[in-house]
Amino acid sequence: MDLRSQLAELIPEQQERLKKLKTDHGKTQLGNITVDMVIGGMRGMTGLLWETSLLDPEEGIRFRGLSIPECQNVLPAAHPGGEPLPEGLLWLLLTGKVPSKEQVDALSKELHIRSTVPDHVYRAIDSLPLSAHPMTQFTTGVMALQVQSEFQKAYENGLSKAKFWEPTYEDSLNLIAQLPLVASYIYRRLYKNGQVIPADNSLDYGANFSRMLGFDDPKMQELMRLYVTIHSDHEGGNVSAHTAHLVASALSDPYLSFGAALNGLAGPLHGLANQEVLLWIKSVVDECGENITAEQLKEYVWKTLKSGKVVPGYGHGVLRKTDPRYTCQREFALKHLPDDPLFQLVSKLYEVVPPILTELGKVKNPWPNVDAHSGVLLNHFGLTEARYFTVLFGVSRSIGICSQLIWDRALGLPLERPKSVTMDWLENHCKKAAA
Repeated sequence: MDLRSQLAELIPEQQERLKKLKTDHGKTQLGNITVDMVIGGMRGMTGLLWETSLLDPEEGIRFRGLSIPECQNVLPAAHPGGEPLPEGLLWLLLTGKVPSKEQVDALSKELHIRSTVPDHVYRAIDSLPLSAHPMTQFTTGVMALQVQSEFQKAYENGLSKAKFWEPTYEDSLNLIAQLPLVASYIYRRLYKNGQVIPADNSLDYGANFSRMLGFDDPKMQELMRLYVTIHSDHEGGNVSAHTAHLVASALSDPYLSFGAALNGLAGPLHGLANQEVLLWIKSVVDECGENITAEQLKEYVWKTLKSGKVVPGYGHGVLRKTDPRYTCQREFALKHLPDDPLFQLVSKLYEVVPPILTELGKVKNPWPNVDAHSGVLLNHFGLTEARYFTVLFGVSRSIGICSQLIWDRALGLPLERPKSVTMDWLENHCKKAAA
């Protein structure tokens, strides 16, 4: 059974499940909203339905109930003992089921068929100056792709709400398929004199992306498979995922919704952090050398903190332990590049930074997140342009965002519209509560 057919079978079951949940338990309370939550960025509020993944503060992300190590064990790989194929994770996120290698191979071929990018997309990107940030160029490319939206056409022709998921599925798979071509075009335009490398349809999603960027090392292809898989989804409350969900709730198509998500991902408090980490690590090397001692590193960390800056790659809005995405990247480095000087520096930071942040007393989570490691791995294999890293994050995040968007449409989730209040309202409410 192919992916679309399996979805068509699953959707009626999940529609009934949601209907029963709302009918039987619609008035059940999930917790209390505090003033801290209202003025603190809605931190900690339970307020979104997001089926594809769940983030636990202690154990980290689970994709459809599976941890990252479990995904590495059960999802099909390009070769025995290798990293999971992103196509397999896409299947898992959409269906909740682990696919066979045959199903994953068939999905790879389908994505290749869908991956042709119209020429006007490249012209739109070329209209921007080379000084434009890679994420600006990437978002422009996505917006240029939007003219092919099947959902927009179907909606304008009066499509039944019960079938909204079908053109959303088409748009989502087309978008996921086309993004590596757009992203690699931007990389080659910016850093390789515009010498574009054509797709190789014999390769899987991650390996083909690596090749189009210009990296044929089998280890780099393995890294790209791992990178895309672990960056794909991180439940619905992060900026890019929530933005896509919010925009899509207005029945904006997947291109518009994902373009909005990319603009959130481009912020330094979200996806741009992986750029900032490598730049900061290189600043350590520039000032102190590659053979920096633990004491020198402590001094540099304190210097960074006392200047009013943060140590990029440490801390997380939800997690309270080391990010499992950091851990699996560390394991990859120990296996493939244990002697890399920057990896050894990252390892020293892992020993030095958490105690300092704990001593500082202001950080709820002093442990490294996913961004603390990814840049060093990419840098090792020759992808050294830190400004481009967030584009890789964006390609990866499309898999999770689009998977959930298909389910948003299938379940008929409504327009998102939380209630806002003023400071006057809050002050008056608190006075009444205290009386």
